[in-house]
Amino acid sequence: MLDQMVWAGYEGIELGPYGFFPIEELLLPELEQRNLQLIGCFTGVRLSDPASASTVIDHVRKVVDLLSALGAPFLVIADEQSPARDKISGRVPADGSAGLSAAQWKHVGSIVAELAKLVNDYGLDLVFHPRVATYVETPEETAIFFDAASGSNVGLCLDTGHCVYAGGDPAREAEKYRHILRHVHIKDLEFDILQQARKDELTFDQAIERKIFTIIGHGDVDFPVFFNTLAKNDYRGWCVVEQDIKFEAIEIPSAVSVAESLKYLRGVVAGESASTA
Repeated sequence: MLDQMVWAGYEGIELGPYGFFPIEELLLPELEQRNLQLIGCFTGVRLSDPASASTVIDHVRKVVDLLSALGAPFLVIADEQSPARDKISGRVPADGSAGLSAAQWKHVGSIVAELAKLVNDYGLDLVFHPRVATYVETPEETAIFFDAASGSNVGLCLDTGHCVYAGGDPAREAEKYRHILRHVHIKDLEFDILQQARKDELTFDQAIERKIFTIIGHGDVDFPVFFNTLAKNDYRGWCVVEQDIKFEAIEIPSAVSVAESLKYLRGVVAGESASTA
């Protein structure tokens, strides 16, 4: 897989879920000989449940201990996927009736503050990823999250595909959060499949099985406008190319397709300096 990434033209990689790659003694030499930079790791954690706080902190400590040993700059966290929210993914009521209570949001702010300090103490940057099928999915919930976590050193990881799925505009979110936008995940999706998923009340996993996410440039996300916004605000961070799949339900994208995504993006950025992974 690493050889395919190099062949496709990528410069960096996220670790994937904790445990996906082997321990640092084996992984680091493999990355170094291919000139691939390890950027970070994504992990979902249960943010709104006080009873899970110690488990969350222990897990994050284990992950950042590995990332620190590997020299990665970021930990990307999201709220853990919830069965209740999965049932209404992409259709979250605007009135907040399916969201967290004030007490739960207060706990979110508290646990994020602890996580940010822990991650920063390891020399890494903590970024938060609003994500479909979680309690921080929509632009409105993202705003509440950053209000709750306003006393913490936590940045935004903006995912273009999840943003559109949740009813947002990636360029608008990039502009709104320009001062704390530290990391970007690039996904493309097809609006017609999204509309059908909403009509059929599909779960997030079911929408993925219908191939809602596609090769970058083959879908309907307005990447020229998005990258213009990044360039205008002098974004200098990583852009990580992704195409969510469900293992055993969808064929893993080929090296040719991920190379095509990168070629498209390089055409869009037209010389801008955002690095791509």
